[in-house]
Amino acid sequence: MDVITRPQPGEYRDYMDAYISRVPDDGRIIDHLEAGLRTVKSLVKDLPADKLDVPHAPGEWTVKEILLHMMDTERVFAYRALRIARGDTIALPGFEQDDWVPYSRANERSLDSIFAEYDAIRAASIALVNSFNAEDIAREGIASGHALTTRAALYVLVGHELHHVASIQENYA
Repeated sequence: MDVITRPQPGEYRDYMDAYISRVPDDGRIIDHLEAGLRTVKSLVKDLPADKLDVPHAPGEWTVKEILLHMMDTERVFAYRALRIARGDTIALPGFEQDDWVPYSRANERSLDSIFAEYDAIRAASIALVNSFNAEDIAREGIASGHALTTRAALYVLVGHELHHVASIQENYA
């Protein structure tokens, strides 16, 4: 799909607007996915090693943990988009991001291994989006007990990354 229009309220939960509103209103989701990966890698690769493994404040995540969280969330929202686009009517469960972070073992990994995984996830997400047609994009399902369209899942996927890029820039760069 070349252009995917911005989802409207009612296609997603209210909290998701914090992510969706960060995405430029040009419908170029693929372009934003490609640019987002470049931005993340450029931003993080130049950070000193001690900033990658140490949170900026007590109780916060490290940069590596943020990266793994972003990757996990991309997988979740791409999976939601897939299921909804394919007409799956089974309600999709939520997930607790804070419970996942310790199990990611992000701080034990090299930045190269994290980037290699990020590249693979992003390539899969782009291929998935490219497989959708207009009907797929407009389809609605249920995730975490609320309505969610394929289009909204994709905008959240992009906007969530933009949210964390801003956080890394503010707290680590």
